[in-house]
Amino acid sequence: MKKIILGVFLVLLVANVQAQQDLPQNPEPGKCYVRCTTPDVYENQTVQVKLTPEYTKLRTIPAKYETTTERVVIKEASKKLRVVPAKYETRTVTFVKKQGASVLKVIPAKLGNGSETVEIKPAYAQWELGSPAPDCASSNPDDCRYWCYKGYPAEFTTIPVKTLGADATTSSTPISEQSGTYSKRVLVEPARVIEEEVPAEYGTITKTVLVKDAYTEQVIVPATFEEVTKEVLTQKGGLTTWKEVECSLVEYSALPINWNLGSSTLTAQAKSLIDTRLMPVLANNPGTKMEIASHTDARGSRTSNKTLSDKRAQSVVNYLIAKGVNASRLVANGYGETRLKNRCADGVTCTERQHAANRRTEFRLIQ
Repeated sequence: MKKIILGVFLVLLVANVQAQQDLPQNPEPGKCYVRCTTPDVYENQTVQVKLTPEYTKLRTIPAKYETTTERVVIKEASKKLRVVPAKYETRTVTFVKKQGASVLKVIPAKLGNGSETVEIKPAYAQWELGSPAPDCASSNPDDCRYWCYKGYPAEFTTIPVKTLGADATTSSTPISEQSGTYSKRVLVEPARVIEEEVPAEYGTITKTVLVKDAYTEQVIVPATFEEVTKEVLTQKGGLTTWKEVECSLVEYSALPINWNLGSSTLTAQAKSLIDTRLMPVLANNPGTKMEIASHTDARGSRTSNKTLSDKRAQSVVNYLIAKGVNASRLVANGYGETRLKNRCADGVTCTERQHAANRRTEFRLIQ
């Protein structure tokens, strides 16, 4: 453990000695120095860049037409059939409306009264046992009896009947025939068809006739070029020297740009301020680097404030580069709300003047 601590101490000691050796030689008390790096030397060269190559363009020539008129058949010739109707005359025709017939009258039959005797039981004879004989010696009384064959006459009944005096007949009375008439249309001359000629009909039409069809022509489109100015390194820098500068230039100095709300665009007044404040400092201190620092107040989100401050610092740097300052001498830093100059942080109520003190753009010379 002691060896490790001793090793770290020796490294720090060597670094401190080297750092002191890199400082300006024979500095004067109360003076400020800045280390200047010999800048790379560039020269502007103009090169020609081909934007578009030469190519062939086809130009289309539309077709040509002319308008003509023409007589055309709009209805062809034909034949028309005209029907001549038949001729009729009216005649009266007699017909039997009701044929003759007879009316029959029935004469009913005539009946008389009579009678008829009907035998309802025929005559017959049978044996019958008579009374016993008085002098019969037999002990059986039936042995002394008489048997007689006795006859009986037929039995009749009289029934009243009707007798036919005259049978039924009919008498016929004739009904005379009835006649009638009707009108009849009789054909005198049959219908006929007459064929008639129907002439053709004509009209005039207008039509567009192709005179010359569409075609194409070749047009040579020349190549286009643009001249671009580029920086070409002619002398490599990199050597460092110490230069005495005003002490105020190594501390942050205010660049009082009045930025529009939420904007990072330089106004004409801001550009004039840069021309009069920054350009002379850079011109009088060649080889030095300058930091452009931009800050915001605490209102708004930290992310949006950081982004806005970055854009504002970069706008100043871009303007200086456009004025001919080498980009390697410029550093743009946006600090957002991280370096407030007063107590006006998030959640603290402050006046507009107090917030304005935090909205600032500054510059200083750096190594």
